[in-house]
Amino acid sequence: MTPNDNDNPRSRRTETPLNRPQPIVESQDLFRGHNEILISHDGAIYRMKITRQGKLILNK
Repeated sequence: MTPNDNDNPRSRRTETPLNRPQPIVESQDLFRGHNEILISHDGAIYRMKITRQGKLILNK
């Protein structure tokens, strides 16, 4: 049996209320080899980190 694209988490898109697919951004594209990045949002700076267990933490 061949795997179906729908079984691949990377191929999944969640639908917004307007039925538009939400884009998926790969974390490796955001972090570019770093373990921590700063994100500016609505005038505030947020820090996103990759933990030793490979999880993401977002702090204001």
